[in-house]
Amino acid sequence: MTVKNNFWKNKTLAELSPEEWEALCDGCGICCLYKIEDEDTGEVHLTNVACRFLDDVTCVCKLYDARKSAMPTCVQLTPAKVANLDWLPDTCAYRLVLKGKPLPDWHHLISGDMNSVHHAGISILGKVVDESFINMNNLEEYVIENLPDEEFKIK
Repeated sequence: MTVKNNFWKNKTLAELSPEEWEALCDGCGICCLYKIEDEDTGEVHLTNVACRFLDDVTCVCKLYDARKSAMPTCVQLTPAKVANLDWLPDTCAYRLVLKGKPLPDWHHLISGDMNSVHHAGISILGKVVDESFINMNNLEEYVIENLPDEEFKIK
């Protein structure tokens, strides 16, 4: 993928080309975690349970181009959604660009290394369980806090 250097500094999220949008993703995998919404408060809690289509080595969707048909509940990020999804971490590149903040040194567009998000401990690499290995009826047992963090803490 070829993108112009520093494109994120001169454009809003809505102005990004599809190629730039994809390049901006930091590859943390947090979007691929299951979420639970509190029916009373509407607050969304992340779990440490990852979608079965998430590659647990690269933190990339195995069915990315077909993800919405394979997993209808998959949240496909858009500029409007980035502004409204409170569960996105403060480190999310989309959120940072939306707020006019710089990308961190570990972001691959800065470091030149797609694995720097993992080395920085920001990704879910090695910190989650595949949905295939748990009872999804007990998802509330997997709620996490302190994200991103080197160790996800179960509430």
